[in-house]
Amino acid sequence: MDTASMILNESPATEINEGSLAPQTGAIVWRWDTLKPEDGLVRLNAACLSELNQAIETWRANPLALEVLEPAMFQLAACTTMMNECRQILQEGVGFVIIDRLPIDRYSKDEAKLAYWLLSQLLSRPVAQSWDGKLIYDVRDFGRPPGNGVRPDVTNSEQNFHTDNSYNLCPPDYVSLLCLQPAKEGGISSIVSFYSVFNEMLERHPELVRRLFEPYLFDRQKEHSPSAPSIISHPLMEIKAGRLACRLSHRHVVNGYRMAGYDMDTTTEAALETLESIMREPQFCRDFFFEPGQIQIVDNKRLGHRRTGFVDHEEPERKRHLIRLWLRENGRRFYNG
Repeated sequence: MDTASMILNESPATEINEGSLAPQTGAIVWRWDTLKPEDGLVRLNAACLSELNQAIETWRANPLALEVLEPAMFQLAACTTMMNECRQILQEGVGFVIIDRLPIDRYSKDEAKLAYWLLSQLLSRPVAQSWDGKLIYDVRDFGRPPGNGVRPDVTNSEQNFHTDNSYNLCPPDYVSLLCLQPAKEGGISSIVSFYSVFNEMLERHPELVRRLFEPYLFDRQKEHSPSAPSIISHPLMEIKAGRLACRLSHRHVVNGYRMAGYDMDTTTEAALETLESIMREPQFCRDFFFEPGQIQIVDNKRLGHRRTGFVDHEEPERKRHLIRLWLRENGRRFYNG
């Protein structure tokens, strides 16, 4: 196969202009020392818990596959109010929420998934997270090293800051994670505001910023039909609906160029590595020690997320286990929208 046929070229959403290169503003521009402990924190109150308990009781008496359950089947007025608050924080606030928390000690894993599934749908629409159509995704270590066709989220390896599905069409608007079981050691979750990092890059290296709005190559991780291109080309940053939107993963860009047999030119590599190095500076990162029952939701186009490597318990039932959902309103529910 020739190299050109290996690459899916996705047109940028907007032309680059001076407005694209202006500093970002708003609550989404934060560093760890400007965040208050309560920023993004949403408490699961008694009224919400009562509604979820009743939904679980109804489901026990009337079993049905989670994927076909909808909030309209249950009485969830208080939960709807809470998730509207989450939407406001995600869209106009700091861009992340931590819902604290589902009573994992009283719920079975399936019951916790049910409550999580219903709450998430009150925010947005769950969509496929893999080409084969998985809607509910188990994030845990399956004992394989990350690489082409093996996502880092099913390993215990450290991750770079990234956005989910940066390497394919139709990334989710929001990425949601429910913690069922934390790791024995490590597995610390971190987030970063791309808006703060973008502003810092404008200040330190303005000559490199424009390159971020031009296409990069990404390894598509074999999440496509057998006949489809294995590499996608799109910018790391674009302006969509009047907002800066980011799609990036250092690992998949490096792999994309390797698969294509291309070397990055000096500016291309410098822009990628400079962005990566600023994101990793501690002052831009907010760390979380995920606790059982907590739900983390992040804006997948304005915030990046990662987790450190981890060591699991020996017992299978105590191994690190998160449940991930991708939420997106636009396009169809297929993986590629």
